[in-house]
Amino acid sequence: MRFAIGATVALAAAFVRADDASSPESESSTSTSVAKPTFTPTKLKAPFLEQFTDDWESRWKASHAKKDVKADDEEWAYVGTWSVEEPSVLKGMEGDKGLVIKDKAAHHAISAKFPKAIDNKDDTLVVQYEVKLQNGLECGGAYMKLLQDNKALHAEEFSNASPYIIMFGPDKCGATNKVHFIFRHKNPKTGEYEEKHLKNPPMARVVKTSSLYTLIVKPDQSFEMKIDGESVRNGTLLEDFTPSVNPPEEIDDPSDTKPEDWVDEARIADPEATKPEDWDEDAPFEIVDTEATKPEDWLEDEPTTIPDPEAEKPEDWDDEEDGDWIPPTVPNPKCDEASGCGKWEPPMIKNPAYKGKWSAPFIDNPAYKGVWAPKKIPNPDYFEDKSPANFEPIGAIGFEIWTMQNDILFDNIYIGHSVVDAEKLKAETFDLKHAAEKAEEEANKPKPQDTPKSPSDLVFKDDPVLYIKEKLNLFIEIAKRDPVEAVKFVPEVAGGIGVLAVTIIAILASVLMGSGAAPSQEQIKAQAKNAKKTAVDAKDKAAEAVASGSEKAQAEVNKRTTRSNAS
Repeated sequence: MRFAIGATVALAAAFVRADDASSPESESSTSTSVAKPTFTPTKLKAPFLEQFTDDWESRWKASHAKKDVKADDEEWAYVGTWSVEEPSVLKGMEGDKGLVIKDKAAHHAISAKFPKAIDNKDDTLVVQYEVKLQNGLECGGAYMKLLQDNKALHAEEFSNASPYIIMFGPDKCGATNKVHFIFRHKNPKTGEYEEKHLKNPPMARVVKTSSLYTLIVKPDQSFEMKIDGESVRNGTLLEDFTPSVNPPEEIDDPSDTKPEDWVDEARIADPEATKPEDWDEDAPFEIVDTEATKPEDWLEDEPTTIPDPEAEKPEDWDDEEDGDWIPPTVPNPKCDEASGCGKWEPPMIKNPAYKGKWSAPFIDNPAYKGVWAPKKIPNPDYFEDKSPANFEPIGAIGFEIWTMQNDILFDNIYIGHSVVDAEKLKAETFDLKHAAEKAEEEANKPKPQDTPKSPSDLVFKDDPVLYIKEKLNLFIEIAKRDPVEAVKFVPEVAGGIGVLAVTIIAILASVLMGSGAAPSQEQIKAQAKNAKKTAVDAKDKAAEAVASGSEKAQAEVNKRTTRSNAS
């Protein structure tokens, strides 16, 4: 039993070492120290500039209103919590805090009123802020809303129904990935508002380092969007948004209808054409090739298939109950060495006389009048707004967001009229922290040889301890949900545990036998053989359990389906 005991001890020791290797004390820290700048509040001034200093709560207030969902009977409340704190992932500046979303899969709403309404009439509007996606962004928004100045605007009632002037920032869910730029435009004739969406928005930067989003709208109706200081989209409010700001001057006359005698078929079948007398519509597509001859090596007396010479009648075949046993057939190997076997027949070829069904050729329609379209009339709803960039006064900023990821951080918000000051704020804050974040990200990037492999890709001889550790962890994780599936998916561990258990039992049995004579060589071989057989049987029974379990489950499904149909 020396080999079995040795294998058992080695396996047990490997399990112990694997557990020790996974303990916190054995893990080496991958964090690398990178010199970071220290946060200093800016001395720049703006209509609204927020760096979330200690007095931030005097400006910001969370909303716990009900979300307005007209098409849904279910009410959604803004229960998501907010915090102002330093980032926990790739911190780029000491002492620099930001506004952080704290809950996953929750509706969040928070707003801050401006000291004075911002009016950009005949002036440039600059909107800039940082977004840090510490846990990435799989589904959710990180955009801001600039809210319409309104005496009835109360922070505790801020919701998705609160009227806004501009919506700007990243939004991603599934295949959707864009940086929104939406503005609400007031129809001067009806007084109604309509959202205008940027036709071709850029993609958001989904990274864990800070991203800087900048929007510049100028009095000449042009706009520019930047990400991390790089220009990503340019255009005008009059040409690059849908629906367009100004409606068309003319529209189709809704009362105009196409005349009954209007001919809009450009081509017609020639009415004067007739089928030629020699046109045979019944001629077949293919005919027998009369010029073909049988190849000289054609084996006409050989069958195409023959009984399988290697097939044997099953031992449990009963001629009285099962009938005469007939071996299965296989392709005749002689046919592979010749042009063919069996009765030879000439091949088919395309019929040169085939013409198919006759139809008249098409000609230009002499009565064609062209494509009909209703006549145009002046648009009664037409207006022309030459300066949509003169937005209505903006009274507050708000974040009204639903997201599957928490720890989204916002910082260094600038809303004003100076492109130069926005650039200065970027240089004081984003440029410094982003450089430190990138340096730390690069320093902590795992080396190629440190990249962990999938447990399925590991090889025992490369690293036995890692192999056993990963396989054991995978087995335990699957076994928590389905032990049978764990045995099926990680049979190495199941087999190892089986051998270990059997060997321990064998050792205990030997001890309990007392201090008699040492077992003979034949006894050792027999015990080893029994242990091996027990482990194999355990593995086979596990596989059988999986198969029978699937069969029972399918039978139950069929039974319920039958009952349901009968009902």
